[in-house]
Amino acid sequence: MTGRSKRTSRAEWYLRAAVLLAAVTAPLGGACGASAKPTAHPPRTCPLPTYPGLGYFTSLSVSGTTCATGKKVAIAYYHCRLKHGGVKGRCPGGVLGFRCSVVSDSIPTEIDARVTCTYKHETVVHTYQQDT
Repeated sequence: MTGRSKRTSRAEWYLRAAVLLAAVTAPLGGACGASAKPTAHPPRTCPLPTYPGLGYFTSLSVSGTTCATGKKVAIAYYHCRLKHGGVKGRCPGGVLGFRCSVVSDSIPTEIDARVTCTYKHETVVHTYQQDT
């Protein structure tokens, strides 16, 4: 009789484990499938806006938003940068709801920078060359 009770308890253990596994994975609702993943927006290259100062935009790309929004963000970032330190300034609070990060390189006569601005699933990346 003790052998039978061990088999029963082992079977109960497997049953409980299966029920627990089903309970844990059920809320995922098949999240491992392709349909549950958010749709990624591939980056799109946009026409370059006119640079408002001495220099020029060298690239503009957007993901999850339009080129018109990308243009507005790039121009707004330029004006914010001038407001916070001139041509060598930074834009601490971001622009138009976007948070921006900058990687730049400079020599005495120019600044080359890559600015990545994000808001939720939207991304705007622009590069510029600013004469100093």
